[in-house]
Amino acid sequence: MLEELERRNYSDKTIRYYVRFLERFAQHFGKSPDKLGLEHVRSYQAYLLKQRRLSPRSVENHVAALRFFFVHTLGRHGFYQFLPYPKVQRKLPNILSREEVAHLIEASSSLFQRTLLMVLYGTGMRRAEIVRLKVSDIDSQRMILHVVDGKGHKDRDLPLTPALLETLRAYWRWLKPRTYMFPSRMHRGHEQPISDKTVWHACAEAAKKAGIRKRVSPHLIRHSWATHLLEAGTDLRTIQLLLGHQDLETTARYLHLSQQHLHQVSNPLEELKLSSVDRSRRAYHTPRP
Repeated sequence: MLEELERRNYSDKTIRYYVRFLERFAQHFGKSPDKLGLEHVRSYQAYLLKQRRLSPRSVENHVAALRFFFVHTLGRHGFYQFLPYPKVQRKLPNILSREEVAHLIEASSSLFQRTLLMVLYGTGMRRAEIVRLKVSDIDSQRMILHVVDGKGHKDRDLPLTPALLETLRAYWRWLKPRTYMFPSRMHRGHEQPISDKTVWHACAEAAKKAGIRKRVSPHLIRHSWATHLLEAGTDLRTIQLLLGHQDLETTARYLHLSQQHLHQVSNPLEELKLSSVDRSRRAYHTPRP
């Protein structure tokens, strides 16, 4: 299975998760996974949902790992149609307003945290991308920030604003990072990047200090940035490229989050010629003839 995952160039993180989920599947039945069949897979999926009460999104990840093992590793192609993903409720994120973003950044406890939050909101980068951001990825001459090996192993360029560049320069003069823009520690003379948990904690801590009751995460800041871009007049295709989305359909959900776009819709109700609401009878029930 490891060989198949590596041959298809899956990320290290995905490989770790897939192997971990397969191990749990095998341990649940006390057998090697290649000795298990379709009935085991079905009962295990029900066990994850009903007994362990995992979220549908989490079970979806388990199913993806089992699909890969049985279909690609063992070649049991008939398993594919019998391993459905659970129905996941798609909720729209509750984004931050521009004022809340400003309060969040102002509430940062240090220049390190302030710079981290500004890069998050100024670029819309994923937390896994920002932890791997290197000093060499900042191109101040072209005012470009390079995202190297983003999701799906794709590179992309992001615009670097003067305000963000000013903060990055002040931050670099203070900390002088050599390799990673946000280093955690030295190991045998080499810098190591921060963990994605550090990014989570920075968002949560600043939100608490700013008095923001919403559950602020790196992804919420990314959603907010994309929505604010749309409200400022940026077209969906450009936002898709900036976010690194593969499908425009994924980007299109920001139309539902943009208040400006919602209010610009011409509602046909306004075109109806109706009598005044004052002429309507104040009663719950229609009078009998």
